[in-house]
Amino acid sequence: MYPTFTLIKKYIQYYVNASNGKGHGVHSPFVFQFIQEVLLNKEAPKESTAIEQKRAALLTDHTILEVWDRGAGSRQNNQSKRAVKQIAAAALKSKKYAHLLAKIVDYFQPENIIEMGTSLGITTCYLAKSAKGQPVFTMEGAPAVANWARKTMSDLHVDNAQIIEGDFNQTLPDLLEKLDRVGMAYIDGNHQYIPTMQYFRDLLKKSDEQSFFIFDDIHWSEEMEKAWEEIKQDSAVSLTIDLFYIGLVFFRKENKEPMHYTIRY
Repeated sequence: MYPTFTLIKKYIQYYVNASNGKGHGVHSPFVFQFIQEVLLNKEAPKESTAIEQKRAALLTDHTILEVWDRGAGSRQNNQSKRAVKQIAAAALKSKKYAHLLAKIVDYFQPENIIEMGTSLGITTCYLAKSAKGQPVFTMEGAPAVANWARKTMSDLHVDNAQIIEGDFNQTLPDLLEKLDRVGMAYIDGNHQYIPTMQYFRDLLKKSDEQSFFIFDDIHWSEEMEKAWEEIKQDSAVSLTIDLFYIGLVFFRKENKEPMHYTIRY
């Protein structure tokens, strides 16, 4: 992970150099409409109040969980004990971006959603509530965290999301083998170059022109920036949108040449 000062500097550079957040100067009708109907949509998702109340409760809970660390900066077999509050503060997507993910799902209504990185289930609930019955498969490597996410989903009456426990290197190929296609994938489980690229390649095998991927923390580290640049250059990718904290990847065929946008959000 980059030091905080470096991240702040990178964000300032992004904000100064990004295209206008209202869509001025964007020549792609698809991207312009996405900006107008999703990025500029200030209305909160319908289930926001209940989900945010649950988030607030998690942030005040001091229950201790045993967690297996699997992401960047940790060893594969390093087990630690953390409070729910600590996990929530470190891992839960901010309200702003959780709302954005919900709006994206509501806008595109993708078939079969994969979330890599369940955490405590807040983002999962936003995705599932917006999916209007479409299945959400959410993947978590830590059993204790997965159990807590199940409680979150139960409390919020989410019945179209399934938690898949285990190492992504095994559970993702197993899941993809059962699906005909992936409509949307949200990758927020391992912030390292090699795993990120492997997830991208695996997901790509079950994707089509209407599929899209969302990568979290694309500027979080040198490894993630390397992965993001390589993904942008993949021959299957026709369009990307860099919102700094997340990056969207599309495979639409109407673009004669790949288009890459950095948009202020």
